[in-house]
Amino acid sequence: MPPPPPAPRSEGGPGTGALIGAAAAGAAVGLVGGMLLNSGGSDTHALVDVQRQRRESVEGGVTYYSEPGRVIVRDDRGLYLRHDETERFRDFGGSIRDERDGDRLVRVWDRPDGVRIVTVTDSDGRLIRRVRRWPDGREEVLIDDGFRPRPQSYRDEVVVLPPPPVPVERRYVDAEQSDDTVIYDTLEAPPFAPLPRRYTLDEVRSSRDVRAYVGAVDVDTITFDTGSWTVEPAQVQRLDRIARSISRILEKSPNEIFLVEGHTDAVGSDVDNLSLSDRRAQSVAAILTRDFRIPAENLVTQGYGETELKEQTSGPSRINRRVSVRRITPLLGTAGK
Repeated sequence: MPPPPPAPRSEGGPGTGALIGAAAAGAAVGLVGGMLLNSGGSDTHALVDVQRQRRESVEGGVTYYSEPGRVIVRDDRGLYLRHDETERFRDFGGSIRDERDGDRLVRVWDRPDGVRIVTVTDSDGRLIRRVRRWPDGREEVLIDDGFRPRPQSYRDEVVVLPPPPVPVERRYVDAEQSDDTVIYDTLEAPPFAPLPRRYTLDEVRSSRDVRAYVGAVDVDTITFDTGSWTVEPAQVQRLDRIARSISRILEKSPNEIFLVEGHTDAVGSDVDNLSLSDRRAQSVAAILTRDFRIPAENLVTQGYGETELKEQTSGPSRINRRVSVRRITPLLGTAGK
């Protein structure tokens, strides 16, 4: 399946020109959980820029942090970050237009190769459906979350499950210490145990218990400078092996979805770390498309900040500053549709 040819762009993280909000895109400002969201802002290149532009407000006992391209919510259960999942698409050419379907927004990306990616979001910016339409009329369902009623709050998206029947150390492999076969087998493998039902993308993102049922590859070959999400050009090729495994899987099953997760160590504020980890995940996803031709629509990203430490320490930790990749199609239940 030929992905779109990448458009020329500068090195570093993905562009931040897209807008996000109540319908995830296409409005000058948006509303996510009651918080006005400002646009991406091309002058955001490092954490210090994000801090300068971040705005904080409180509504109903919930704190909202609005910053370029993202909104972070703090309630009594912790932090959650939401961003526009189509933001990366602008970097890869073609045209994007927005249409309304009642209170839903339909974002249509016409890729340079003639393929059309249609993403539907609700009034809170939650992704409901994504399909790929080929010029010959074929359609592939990538994400279909319309089966579940709209949740009333973030906490409704957190699913609690018993741990899978495998040791924690078997749920991850390190890319630096694994060969191509191990990386491929980890991403391609079915869940560690049967799951009681299918889950929405937001449930998968929000629920560590659910994600634990599929293996992950820690991309520990990529490192970041403190407070930055830029991947230096010399490090880009280190993603080659994981990109090859993703490509092999997509050749067999082109509607697979891969989650790129960002993680930090516990140094610094939890809000900064969550924002930073999300931007790092998006940087890696953009590189997988730009340099290795992984279709952007097969990737989703999410930052988790310091909430999922591999090494339990409050100090600096290279092990904890990482990006992970896992195939989440078995959790979404869209394979073969």
